Amino acid sequence: MFRILEKEYFSERVVKLVVEAPEIARARRAGHFVIVRTGEGGERIPLTIADADTVRGTITLVVQAVGVSTNKICALEAGDEFTDLVGPLGRATDIGKRDGTVVCCGGGVGVAPLLPIIKAMKQAGNRVVSVIAARNKDLIILEDQVREWSDEVIVMTDDGSAGVKGLVTAGVESVIQREHVAEVVAIGPAIMMKFVALLTKKYEVPTVCSLNTIMVDGTGMCGACRVTVGGKTRFVCVDGPEFDAHQVDFDEMMLRMKAYDPVTSR
Repeated sequence: MFRILEKEYFSERVVKLVVEAPEIARARRAGHFVIVRTGEGGERIPLTIADADTVRGTITLVVQAVGVSTNKICALEAGDEFTDLVGPLGRATDIGKRDGTVVCCGGGVGVAPLLPIIKAMKQAGNRVVSVIAARNKDLIILEDQVREWSDEVIVMTDDGSAGVKGLVTAGVESVIQREHVAEVVAIGPAIMMKFVALLTKKYEVPTVCSLNTIMVDGTGMCGACRVTVGGKTRFVCVDGPEFDAHQVDFDEMMLRMKAYDPVTSR
């Protein structure tokens, strides 16, 4: 029923899948995610929708192989089917015309869930500057698609093999210092979002982050995705996945994420 129509490798461990899901394609909005399951008794895996085509009736998912279940997903080929695919879930991104530039910054595979937000912000009439970052040029994904919907794209790599050598925060700060930024949207590793939030708080720029990396069950039942936002407990999959980055307790979030890391949890 949820047949994979196309498969593309972005890198050895990151795969793009175009999946037949017409109803989800029609209903989805920027920021939404789905839950997929491979095989009877398989683990529920939440994945943000990177793109959708209502004419073809497809959605695009970007998957990084990090564990047993995501490795199974990445091993699927065109013609294979997901056992289950449920969505769209979560709260959609607040899209609208902003009084100033919208800076969208993504790190690594975080560029995938950022892409529909970039597209929607541009379609809403905003000036969009995108800052995409990775450790090296081989880990930069979706650059052409990001450029299609951005007024400007700044590429940052840790080793300088593509774009500018440095961290994503340097790219964001360079934009803030030269023009009025109305909002920053940040998606990527928790440590990246933490330092983007610290930077933008210094400049008093409203900032939204997506905490999709901590989601497990996707329905709020397991409680694994609970985070502290503004001193209150929130569940990412039902209250988010997007929150005011200046209100998120990233240190607590990163400490809790270690419980699911096969190396640090030993």
